[in-house]
Amino acid sequence: MSGYLLDEEGRLLVQTAREFAENELKPKVAEYDRSGEFPFELYRRAAELGLNSLEMPVRYGGPGVDYITIAAIYEEIGRVDAGFGVGMAASTLGYKPVLLGGNEEQNKLYVDKIMEGKFAAFGLTEPGAGSDAGAVSTTAIKKGDEYVLNGTKCFITNGGVADIYTIFALTDPSRGIRGLSCFIVEKGTPGFVSGKEENKMGIRLSNTAELVFQDARIPASNLVGHEGGGFKLAMKTLELARCAIGPFAVGIARRAQEEAVAYAKSRVQFGKPIVTLQAIQFMLADMAIRTETARQMAAHALTLAQRGLPFGLDGAIAKCYSADIAVQNALDAIQVMGGYGYSRDFPVEKLLRDAKIFQIFEGTNQIQRAIIASHITR
Repeated sequence: MSGYLLDEEGRLLVQTAREFAENELKPKVAEYDRSGEFPFELYRRAAELGLNSLEMPVRYGGPGVDYITIAAIYEEIGRVDAGFGVGMAASTLGYKPVLLGGNEEQNKLYVDKIMEGKFAAFGLTEPGAGSDAGAVSTTAIKKGDEYVLNGTKCFITNGGVADIYTIFALTDPSRGIRGLSCFIVEKGTPGFVSGKEENKMGIRLSNTAELVFQDARIPASNLVGHEGGGFKLAMKTLELARCAIGPFAVGIARRAQEEAVAYAKSRVQFGKPIVTLQAIQFMLADMAIRTETARQMAAHALTLAQRGLPFGLDGAIAKCYSADIAVQNALDAIQVMGGYGYSRDFPVEKLLRDAKIFQIFEGTNQIQRAIIASHITR
């Protein structure tokens, strides 16, 4: 059981997630990791269990699961395959700006689609706008009762499979980030297509794709909030996402620790299991320390967010640390296992490939350190 304080209902939900991950997801992970094929049937099964719609508010017909329970569920999924978890959670990321700034009709649209098992996506990143979100160049120019979108987004999780997208575009390019606005774009909109799908190093059970807008016309009613409010919605969304992404990295770190411990117990060298060697014991102990520390950092940041308290600093620390220790635990697991750890016949090399992206997306760890520094030097 993950190390979170949960009520009985929460424990049952986590148990459901664990059983799904172990019994249905885990047997197929290696196959999908090799092929790069998108596992639609596994996502449909997760949706049947309600694992894709955990955060949907009760007032719109969702389950409204609390953040700590969601963290424990995400850790269980991340322990088996973080890529699958990222694809599952990305629909919530796509919905978050609408929850923060949308109207009742817009919220209901997203909740209904996601609870039906359909995918949503969050579209901010562009070829020239990664860490610098203010460099977005996609435009949305109002013409009558429509907006006309032109531009390209890249590295969009669920980009090639989503039914509904939250897209950030400039309604007034002369104002820079103050001219950034947020829009709902549905699949099938004329002038909008999903383009190249990325052949990724890791998290290969998630879909990552380019989005292309060429005179794509959407109703003016698809504006979320007001013109110029997009940057604030994007930053608030990403602030919450940093807290939520940490438990997936914790899941990777925990799995690396478990694999290393199991191997060290079975591997005999110099006449005894290597787990009896102090050098190995200390590596395993450090893996456990890092995993539990990252878990509690995430829990603390999410508790603050759940209570409506400031959590920007805590979320950045949790995201940065959990990503770094996931990579380190995966590296240490490979080291404990030696040549076997480096082989694709064993799962730990995949853990390293999956872990690396957590230092990059949802704000690179260099950006997180800049955020942390800005907080502590004010």
